[in-house]
Amino acid sequence: MRILQINTVVNSGSTGRIAEDIGKVLMANGHESFIAYGRGNQKSQSQLIKIGTQKDVIMHGIKSMVFDRHAFGSQHATEKLIEQIEAINPDVIGLHNVHGYYLNIEVLFNYIAEKKIPVIWTLHDCWAFTGHCAYFDSVSCEKWKTICHKCPKTRSYPTSYLMDNSQKNFLDKKRIFNQVANGTIVTPSRWLKNLVEESFLNYPAVNIHNGIDIEIFRPNENKADIREKYNISGDKIILGVASIWDVRKGLADFIKLHEINNGRYQIILVGVSEKQQNALPKGIIGIRRTENTHELASLYSLADVFVNPTYQDNFPTTNIEALACGTPVITYKTGGSPEAIDDCTGIVVPKGEITALNSAINNILDKGKAHFSAACRERAENRFNKDDRYMEYLELYEKVRHSPK
Repeated sequence: MRILQINTVVNSGSTGRIAEDIGKVLMANGHESFIAYGRGNQKSQSQLIKIGTQKDVIMHGIKSMVFDRHAFGSQHATEKLIEQIEAINPDVIGLHNVHGYYLNIEVLFNYIAEKKIPVIWTLHDCWAFTGHCAYFDSVSCEKWKTICHKCPKTRSYPTSYLMDNSQKNFLDKKRIFNQVANGTIVTPSRWLKNLVEESFLNYPAVNIHNGIDIEIFRPNENKADIREKYNISGDKIILGVASIWDVRKGLADFIKLHEINNGRYQIILVGVSEKQQNALPKGIIGIRRTENTHELASLYSLADVFVNPTYQDNFPTTNIEALACGTPVITYKTGGSPEAIDDCTGIVVPKGEITALNSAINNILDKGKAHFSAACRERAENRFNKDDRYMEYLELYEKVRHSPK
């Protein structure tokens, strides 16, 4: 088969690494892999296609921020992409995030529908079936079940400062996305699969959990090196990791934990911006975002507990990266985040309850990391090995390729 995947980034962040790893599995089984992407310059083993320019991204961003018409910019860039798709002539197109200021969904989906190309679309959030937002659970909004209007989250990604076009976006997406004759939705969490089945998306949905490289993410004994590099002196280490520490990732909750933990544990946050790093209170170690997965694995291994106080999420790969490194996970009861763990590998805490979060941390620290490590590693090996999970994608690609058009 000849497979083209499309995503905002490639081999960077969780969605970019997922696309890269699916490509590796395809190639390992004798297929051709292409990845088209909007931003970044990471290396890849797949054949890469860059979509548009930085100017295109900026102009798309302006259209989104002023007119609330996210994913309806980048027309010329998408038309150029279609010329390249024509040359590739893929058997199946694998979509990931089609939002992100780089792609025109109407141009792309009209082309896919016209050519009757089979599509596997992995949803990493809820954006595909809302009129604006990527997540709505933080405001308990259910307008997406009928029709979006008067959006309560226009100031959230993808931010619109002037207009609310959520109703038009909703109706346009419903029309545009449902015209593909042979489409299948993949959700990394059961939580999102249930939402998709309530939405306007008229495609079968299957749940395939995200996978990780369990040879990279494994218990690592190079703790002295990582301690020295980042001047880490604490005995008990609490780790948080995010690509972007925005409000939904719970940065403020870590600061509250720091205020009440009485110095029992050292908090380390990976992925903070320079501004956030400088603003962190004394006693919290902030580390800038890294693409070095081996170093990230060392930080997970160093930690006694991985804490994910996320307020909006699908199926965060950070949870399973921590498990693979033998580190127990504490997460809020948010989206599909609790699906990564069980009673032997972590604790689920009600969203926003800082006292309960601190108690859960102390519970694990009292028992000791060694009490959980073997079960954490075993769960990661059995459930989240990328070689197993992304073989499910290969089987799905083969299935839809041979489905009637």
